[in-house]
Amino acid sequence: MRLPPPPRLLIIAGSDSSGGAGIQADLKTAAAFGVTAMTAVTAVTAQDAARVHAIHPIPSSVIRDQILCVLADIGADAIKIGMLGTAEAADSVAGALEAHAANIPLVLDPVLASTSGTPLLAENAIEVLKARLFPLAALLTPNIPEAERLTGTTIGDRDGMLRAAQLLRALGAQAVLVKGGHTQGARVRDLLVTDDGIQEFDNPRIPGRTLRGTGCMLASAIACGLAQQLSLAESVRQARRFVQAAIESAPGFGSGEELREHCGEG
Repeated sequence: MRLPPPPRLLIIAGSDSSGGAGIQADLKTAAAFGVTAMTAVTAVTAQDAARVHAIHPIPSSVIRDQILCVLADIGADAIKIGMLGTAEAADSVAGALEAHAANIPLVLDPVLASTSGTPLLAENAIEVLKARLFPLAALLTPNIPEAERLTGTTIGDRDGMLRAAQLLRALGAQAVLVKGGHTQGARVRDLLVTDDGIQEFDNPRIPGRTLRGTGCMLASAIACGLAQQLSLAESVRQARRFVQAAIESAPGFGSGEELREHCGEG
């Protein structure tokens, strides 16, 4: 008896040479969930465990062609977007998805900068992100600094997270998960805001443990859940368990002060 084909995930993101984040972390996550992953690489970066040393954007036409080739032949059950890099890349991705992926759930991780401060999205690309990609997103997954920058607000507590999520939803996203990893305290709390209301997820903070790529992994794991036809809430719940386990078992490769993640703190 022939088994049904596995779910399909298209990942649109930048490459991390250290393997700790970016499209490499996305691919490892998809494999862990038994999901077949295809990629459209938006940038090649030179990184180690401490910082981003160089960024080389992929031409927007090549990014578009990668997306179109995958969707036309293999198809996708969900799409995850991470680092885009330039306004041209964001515009090209939006055009391809508007034309060929209107009914495929999209998880958008709005990657703006690395934890060390290296910009990963050009300033003029932010408005393209808001105007063209937010309305396509089934879910946005900003961390607190990203949510603050995208909304022009300051987030100091749960009310601030909720206010930012509501502002981001007003830009067209169906749902927003504001990640609370940058807050202080013994527990990490994330806030999911959808048409159905507000859900909170929390878990104990693991003292002394850091892991690059947690934001990348979380967004990809959620997209895997959606590709598996789980509900959004269950996809988030499953993804958070996965990332928590990854932090607990992190091998600690690399030297120097590790960044929390290339894609911003989870």
